[in-house]
This record gives sequence, structure tokens and C-alpha cells, in this order.
Amino acid sequence: MSTLGIINSDPEIRKSIESTVKQSTSFNKELLFLVNEDEILEFLKYALPELVVVNFSDPKINISNIMHHIQDDKWILNFGIIGIFNPANDIEADLFNKYKAINVLTMLDTFLVGSHLVKSIEIIEQNYQIIFQREFIKTFLNRSAGSFIIDNDLRAVPLYAGIGATILSQRGLINPDNKMLLQLALIELLINAIEHGSCGINYEEKSKSMEAGITSADLIAEKCKDPEINAKTVFFGWDIKQDKSIFTIRDQGSGFDVKTYLEKVKKQSKYSLNGRGIKMAAKLSHKLIYNTKGNQVSLILNHDTSVEYEVPVGFTKEQIVIVKKGDVVIREGDPSDTLYYITSGTYEVLLNGKSVGTLSPQDIFMGEMSFLLNQRRSATIKATSAGKLVLLPQKNFINIIREYPHYGIFLSKLLAKRLVRSNEQVATSKT
Repeated sequence: MSTLGIINSDPEIRKSIESTVKQSTSFNKELLFLVNEDEILEFLKYALPELVVVNFSDPKINISNIMHHIQDDKWILNFGIIGIFNPANDIEADLFNKYKAINVLTMLDTFLVGSHLVKSIEIIEQNYQIIFQREFIKTFLNRSAGSFIIDNDLRAVPLYAGIGATILSQRGLINPDNKMLLQLALIELLINAIEHGSCGINYEEKSKSMEAGITSADLIAEKCKDPEINAKTVFFGWDIKQDKSIFTIRDQGSGFDVKTYLEKVKKQSKYSLNGRGIKMAAKLSHKLIYNTKGNQVSLILNHDTSVEYEVPVGFTKEQIVIVKKGDVVIREGDPSDTLYYITSGTYEVLLNGKSVGTLSPQDIFMGEMSFLLNQRRSATIKATSAGKLVLLPQKNFINIIREYPHYGIFLSKLLAKRLVRSNEQVATSKT
């Protein structure tokens, strides 16, 4: 049984969490409620959790200070956060913006903890390896794809959209400032698919409902009393290539007249709530494509090659190496007395002059295996773009581990996961 860390001192929220967990037949984690700041930071550094629940509205815990520590030390950033907030005191969008540099996957207001916490945890756990692949070696094709099937629950939509945005952010493929914008755009497009596609709610019906004070969630709940509508789902897929990512959303509805609707959206006031998802997605993406039927949209986003990973606090005193396209960083057969932390750039791995792979910031290190085994370099690594590296001599790296022992735990975890992944690939190739 693994441990779920919960940063919270509010007794009512604790009671709600314990109650919903007790009622669940699938939940198998031990709850660890954390209140003291030192205990919280120790847990994050040494337990290296994969998921943490944070009450961002907790008045007795200095949440901002804790998040500041996390942002300062990028090596403890490889976990997801389910946020809880009190809508009477905080605005969800403001919290997302304030903590855009960390992995907040979804926000639940205090009234939704009982109904949506366990479900959110299950969704994240089922897709953890997909979300946080910065710890893993990239696939041979340097490409990954995946998908979700989403039911007509609007409150789960932000989590799915958060996963989509975090995938790109974790891999350094988008500017962190655009993470929240991408998440909001995906939320709006997914909501459109549920409202207009699955539930058949048209433009006029939604407008009248909004004017009457009826929420979208209530309108959808009413529509889903029809078993046929309730059975419909939305497909949400992504395809991450070397230069761009494609998010595809497809519903099971009858579609709509795309051209007419887009013309109507163009004429609307910029303050209009209707059509804002399309406007937001079009502004953020490099291309927004609808199919002829009008029940599928693809958001195409070109990757930002200028994004740099911040240097972990333990490496800030080390030498920065600026490389140009074509520079040879490591030569096959050379001594391996240094290690590189990859901040930016792309690099080609050559074995006996043949290209066998690529490296980028999502791989974290360059030359770590021969460095740790004290062997000569097993391959040549050449820069395929301009980039920046942190040079870590052996003596300095050992001293850093002594000062920041959780770095050693992280590195061990990284290597262990790479070994598991390698074993899985070998096993798959033999079947």
C-alpha cells in the first residue's frame, strides 16, 4: 500500500476525505495528513510521491512558501497535485495562474471533494506514466500518443484537460505561461463536445438557460436522464510528434454546420460566453481543424524550441556550457569524469557513427551511465540545435548529493524506472 500525502489542516475537509475514501471499494492508499511545514517538505523531498492533495485555501499552512520551495527545486516537481480550494475565498483561475509552474492537474472546490476526489485519483494513477514521462527514456520514434474516453461529467473535464496540458509542459514543449491557456482551451472544447455533441444542446437553448440562471451542469444532468444520451461519450486523444502536438476531440453527436457557426462566433462580442472555447483554442493553436460533419476538432500546436528547464537549486553554482548546432559534446571512447544536466537543446546519439537516438531536456541527464559506472563513453553525442548544459564534474556531483541527499534518491528512482522500462521492451520484443 502506497501513501497519499494530503497537505491540509481543515478538520471538515479531512473528515470529507476520510469519509469518501472509506466508502470506496477501489481506494488502496494510506492517508498521511501533513500540517507542519518541515514535515511537508521532508515528505516531498524524501518520499518522492507521485501524487499529492493540497488544500490551497488552508489558512493555517503557508501554502505559498511550500510551493515556492517546490518551484526552487525542480527535482521534486515530478508529482501531480490535486488542488482543493474554497470558492468563498479563492478563484480557481487565479490559483491555476499563480501556480502554473507546478503540476496542478485539477482543482476541486470543497463541495466536490466527496464526489470527485477518488475518481480524480484513479484517473491520474491510470495515466501517471503518460503524464510524467520526463523521467523516462524517449521512445525510438520520439513520438507518443494516447487517448481517453470521457463520459458526460463536466466536473471531470478539467482533470483530463490538465493531463493534456501537463504532458507538453513536463516535456518542455510549450512555454509554462501557455500551460494554463492550453488547459482552458481544451476544457472549453471538451465541454462543447459534451454539451453540443453528446447532449445535443444547441446555441439558442444554451443561451436561454444561461439567461435563466440554469448552469450547464444542471442542463446536462437533465439531458442525461435519457439513457441514449447518457450512453454517449467523447473521445479525447493526443499525438505528440517531434515538432508539434495534435489534440483531437470527437463526440458521438450529429455534428453542426461548422462554417455558419464560426461566422456567428466571429460577429459576437468578445465578452460573450458562447463560442469562447473556439476563440481561445484558435488564438492559442497554430491550426484548428474541424471535420466535415462537425463532430470532431483537432487543435494543432507547434512546439516551442526556445523553452529552457530551470536549473535545480543544487546545480546553480556549476559551470554552464553553451553549445551551438553541430558541437560534439561527448566523444565515444573518452573518459567519463563529467555528467551533464540538459537545460535546453536537442542532441543526437551516435554509435560507431550511426544515429541510435536523441536527447532533450526531458531526458534530464546526458552521459550518466558511463559516468556512474566509471567507464569510457559508449557513444558520441552531437548537438542538433543550440542549447545549454550544466557541467557536473564527479567530485562536485558527489558533494551535491551529500548536500541534497534526495537528489540521490531521485537519480536511483530514475535509473530504476529506466531499467524497468528496458526490461518491458525486451519482454515485449520476445512475445
